[in-house]
Amino acid sequence: MSIFWGEFIGTMLLILLGNGSVANVLLTGSKGKAGGWIVISCGWGFAVTAAVYVTGWVSGAHINPAVTLALCFIGKSSLATLPYYLSGQLLGAMFGATLVWIIYGPHWKKTEDLSAKLSCFCTQPAIRSFKWNFLSECLSTAILLLGILGIMDAHNNLVAGVGPLAVGFLVFSLLLSLGGPTGVAINPARDLGPRIMHAMLPLGKKRNSDWSYSLIPVAAPILGGCLGSGFYKYFISMRIPFEGFIR
Repeated sequence: MSIFWGEFIGTMLLILLGNGSVANVLLTGSKGKAGGWIVISCGWGFAVTAAVYVTGWVSGAHINPAVTLALCFIGKSSLATLPYYLSGQLLGAMFGATLVWIIYGPHWKKTEDLSAKLSCFCTQPAIRSFKWNFLSECLSTAILLLGILGIMDAHNNLVAGVGPLAVGFLVFSLLLSLGGPTGVAINPARDLGPRIMHAMLPLGKKRNSDWSYSLIPVAAPILGGCLGSGFYKYFISMRIPFEGFIR
């Protein structure tokens, strides 16, 4: 149960601080209104760092089903622990989204942009094209896993406590560089849990929760995570020389 509670608290912090930054930028009357994409990117990057610092020693702070499944795929996590990781992540994400709703209570009814309200919970593509949206999320999550495994590789000899900060910078970079097409969910629980809460919570007038798109930020990160972790294990960690492919 330490895994469950570690993932629950870590994912709750991730969503509270990450989606909180989105709400701060998008909701009417907020002091951070129109702060822009850099503010949101910082919010998510720092959210990951905080979550890993708080619960990394408890559960490893996967805080992302794509990470958990990718680690199982390469044999670095046990399949027996999957129910505890995945349930903690999804429920933590739902609770974090509920806290964002509570904290920004009066702003929901004042906000007339219904898509902005939805964006405070889950991702929406800038240009809706399921093929390209899926590819964007898949590749972005592959880069996430490639970066995480590289950062945490013992060969880097990181000073204790630096890892979470480095992973936070990685997520910050991903949002700045690859966030344009879909907002890079790169985390099934981060998108699905808050999307469920958008459908359930009273927000005044609101649009539908865009369930037709919801499969992409769930399925694509899972595939991308396995691809990224597999690539790291078999082409980097095993030290297969890239020169052979170039020649």
